[in-house]
Amino acid sequence: MTDIAPDGAEAETVAVARHVAELRRARRLSLDALARLSGVSKGMLVQIENARSNPSIATLCRVAAALGVSVAQLVDLGGEDVVRLVGPEEAARLWAGPEGGRAVLLVGSEGPDMLELWSWELKPKERHVSDPHPAGTRELLHVTAGTLLLEVEGRAHEVQAGTSALLHGDRPHAYACKGARSVRFTMAVMEPHAVRR
Repeated sequence: MTDIAPDGAEAETVAVARHVAELRRARRLSLDALARLSGVSKGMLVQIENARSNPSIATLCRVAAALGVSVAQLVDLGGEDVVRLVGPEEAARLWAGPEGGRAVLLVGSEGPDMLELWSWELKPKERHVSDPHPAGTRELLHVTAGTLLLEVEGRAHEVQAGTSALLHGDRPHAYACKGARSVRFTMAVMEPHAVRR
């Protein structure tokens, strides 16, 4: 993941640091125990809790799953209200591409079940590889501009503007911009609690 705050910690980095530390302590987990549960190194967890690292989306997913919460809770986008409005200033940019692309977590549910809505833009020549999510994870996406090259288990699928796709997010997958024009898409991710623990 390209750091989104090279000159200092942004609000998302600080929120993640605070929430990971609070949740880990509330569950009476040592850093070593959380490292074992999440598969994230103890050194990386220390960096995260001290707001000295902008963890990748995959790392956030592993830590959230180990803590039994959603990624949205780690970046403080969830809410318990019957209706919670999330303005653009509250959305969390969690990936920045080398050419200026980005992935923004628009809104997400509180755990233990995870439901998230994302906005993605990939510039020409950009590609994002995603680790397989836990079993049962599904992703729905809709391309609004450009052409998305969606790769699942090594097989490529061209998704044109106006087209939607459903994929099993528990398989190796990647997203890439095909062509000379940026691709933009909206994505919903559902990860059921029963398979996260």
